[in-house]
Amino acid sequence: MNDKTENTLSSDVTEVRAQKLKLLREQIGDVYPAHFHRTLTNAELGAKYESLEPDVETQDVVTVAGRVYSSRNSGMFMDIHDASGKIQIFSHKDTTPEEARALLPMIDIGDIIGVTGIVRRTKRGELTINAQKIEMLTKSLLPMPEKWHGLSDIELRYRKRHLDIMTNEDSKLRFQQRSKIVSGIRRFMENDGFMEVETPMLQSIYGGATAEPFKTHHNTLKLDMYLRIAPELFLKRTLVSGLTDKVFEINRNFRNEGVSTRHNPEFTMMECYWAYADYEDMMDLVERLFETLALSIHGTTEFDFGDKQLSFKGPFKRVPMPDAVKQVTGIDFLAIKTDEEARAAAKAAGFAVEKDWTWGECLAFIFEEKVESTLIQPSHVTHFPKDISPFAKEVPGEPRLVERFETYCNAWELGNAFSELNDPEEQRRRMVEQLEQAHARGEKEKQLDEEFLDAIDQGMPPAGGLGIGVDRLIMLLTNAPSIRDVILFPARRNKAD
Repeated sequence: MNDKTENTLSSDVTEVRAQKLKLLREQIGDVYPAHFHRTLTNAELGAKYESLEPDVETQDVVTVAGRVYSSRNSGMFMDIHDASGKIQIFSHKDTTPEEARALLPMIDIGDIIGVTGIVRRTKRGELTINAQKIEMLTKSLLPMPEKWHGLSDIELRYRKRHLDIMTNEDSKLRFQQRSKIVSGIRRFMENDGFMEVETPMLQSIYGGATAEPFKTHHNTLKLDMYLRIAPELFLKRTLVSGLTDKVFEINRNFRNEGVSTRHNPEFTMMECYWAYADYEDMMDLVERLFETLALSIHGTTEFDFGDKQLSFKGPFKRVPMPDAVKQVTGIDFLAIKTDEEARAAAKAAGFAVEKDWTWGECLAFIFEEKVESTLIQPSHVTHFPKDISPFAKEVPGEPRLVERFETYCNAWELGNAFSELNDPEEQRRRMVEQLEQAHARGEKEKQLDEEFLDAIDQGMPPAGGLGIGVDRLIMLLTNAPSIRDVILFPARRNKAD
């Protein structure tokens, strides 16, 4: 492009790019070619020539590709980035043919180019390619955000995640770490003997947790269906089948509830069931998994989250819920015998409780209000009330409590586990009771899952079950303050709202 052509370009940035695209089509034809083969990624190039001394030029010809992030001296120096890193491109009349240099005025920040040339290291130590050939691979029609400041608008970062990652190395690293963590969970579970399966996301009866579902309709089957809120009832059927004694799924769940820094309507969980194990075995599994993931990401079990230092080194603190409440509030729930006494004790301590709450509901409420916020280091809270735990086995000698634990860290719930109930008659009784409570709350669409109960009638071995909130775990391991920072494309309002 000559000076005369440049002077005719519009002053509008996007219009300039559109005009350059038109000129490129006229001059070189295909500006978005289907085929281009690089010989090395930028990271591979850096590794291969790591020992190359400053001010040394090789005779090695390589081909690289990437997005232009910076351009200096009218394109004589450019930095191009691929997913693995950056490389400097040098185009000079002494080393670069005129045909290649003629393309430089047409290249904008954000364009994707391919470069073939000689590898050298500059006097300042910068690994560089002396360009012999430059190819336009993708003309960008929109300018990039300013590299050094990225997107300052938080909502825009979530709405235009591609730009966030393009200009924010922390975001890019966090999603690379997310991939590593999810892969690490899968590898850990498989190495521990668990078999991965897939269960339906569309279900005619929703269950396995207490939550508001998303509803849809299957036209062919003429059937209302729900996006799953949990995979539990299907995973347990695999234990009944004898397919495996150790089963897991890394799954997407959907709950039509609130959005916050710790909640997204669709989220990732790892759920597993282990025949002939119990909730204490699941505690050990959690500790081994968390320790393995921390070592994978940080190289140590100690790491920073905000202004706190957390330790994923096991064993974690273990405390029964009644003991935890007594330690913080002084209320001894194990000494309280009736629902009425529990409500009276809670009111006397200044808690507002509903008139129909049970002993267990009062205990759980006070725990949430006063104890959760104190659980900063990883802790297993055990012995939950049976009132709120319909799928767990009773604690021997204390029928009001069950063999259940939740794992907390940074005052967040990360995991939930049971010694799973496998008595079919008791299972039916509790599920019917839970259904009646749901209907009383106005959840008229809630149904009894007779197919699951039929499977349990066939006989399910005693087992430990566990669910881990993967997104929250990733938040801790990557020092992310919001769940939207670790979900690539989080739920958000429409732009017009």
